[in-house]
Amino acid sequence: MTAKRECKGKVTEETRYFISSLDATDPKRLGQIVRAHWGIENNLHWVLDYAFDEDKQRARIGNSDANMAIVRHIALNLLKAEKTSKVGIKTKRLKAGWNETYLLKILLGTS
Repeated sequence: MTAKRECKGKVTEETRYFISSLDATDPKRLGQIVRAHWGIENNLHWVLDYAFDEDKQRARIGNSDANMAIVRHIALNLLKAEKTSKVGIKTKRLKAGWNETYLLKILLGTS
């Protein structure tokens, strides 16, 4: 798959290779599937970076970076499951830090 990117007026192009068990007889469909997958991945990364400032995390000793990534994913899933507050993930996270009752509602999954 060839990918084009424009940044600050400069266009770059690169070839990307993928390994898949999908049928490669329809390259257009395969390209759509790959783009959809990376759209989901990029969206998840954006939410984690916006709500948890993940890009600034500096845990680097042993497995601490992987462990903290798991904790952030668990927290994200708990926050997404909480449906009574109609605000974004970042606001829910902050609200849970300020309000122990709301934090317990998230952790216990109660309405």
